[in-house]
Amino acid sequence: MKKLLVIGIGAGNPDYITMQAVKALNRVDVFFLMDKGQSKDKLIDLRREICERYITERDYRFVEAQSPERERGDVDYTSSVDDLNLAKQRTFERLINEQLSDDQCGGFLVWGDPALYDSTIRILQAILASGACAFEFEVIPGITSVQALAAQHKVPLNQIGRSVEITTGRRLAAGQVSEADSLVVMLDAQDAYHQVADQDTEIYWGAYLGTPDEILISGKLKDVAGEIERVRKAARLANGWIMDTYLLRKP
Repeated sequence: MKKLLVIGIGAGNPDYITMQAVKALNRVDVFFLMDKGQSKDKLIDLRREICERYITERDYRFVEAQSPERERGDVDYTSSVDDLNLAKQRTFERLINEQLSDDQCGGFLVWGDPALYDSTIRILQAILASGACAFEFEVIPGITSVQALAAQHKVPLNQIGRSVEITTGRRLAAGQVSEADSLVVMLDAQDAYHQVADQDTEIYWGAYLGTPDEILISGKLKDVAGEIERVRKAARLANGWIMDTYLLRKP
């Protein structure tokens, strides 16, 4: 039966690769790469660099496919994500059926960790449920941007005996109220930190974590929120994309 490995490759630094991931890389015959456009070529280049650096025991090849885009604008967010994942499912099915023989192992290299804000596991489970193709798969965890953020700012995620919550910028912008003392926010395209009521809240912000383009800013919201917004806009304009994460800590 065909075998698939979903490998977490960390948040951007090739040194974030775990020994388990290195062993998994050396089992793969075919790596499936999802092309998200020219502005995100660095994401593909990093995956290729990781393979060149760590694979020593076998020949392998890359198969690239155009990654479907989520419909944006005045649309229902949940429905647009469902449509996106269905389009990805069809792409994955085609790649697995056409590019992987029964005695081979395929690999998906997932940014960060496959269990946190990534749909690869969910999509593979949907393919198996549909019966479109048969395979076994394993998941290899990776270092997330959340862990990299805390490490680069030299802070723990939690305070002693206190809770931590991970959420999205979309939910924060919609008025989410959290009782957590430490709130990690990902996927924030709306600068939702401006809506935090207590401006004495500490923020630890990071973009392109682990990469040569890494940017770090920290301080009280009232002192650094404007700077973060300016830097974020400039970085997105310069690179064509941005991946940032931040930790909010109540005073």
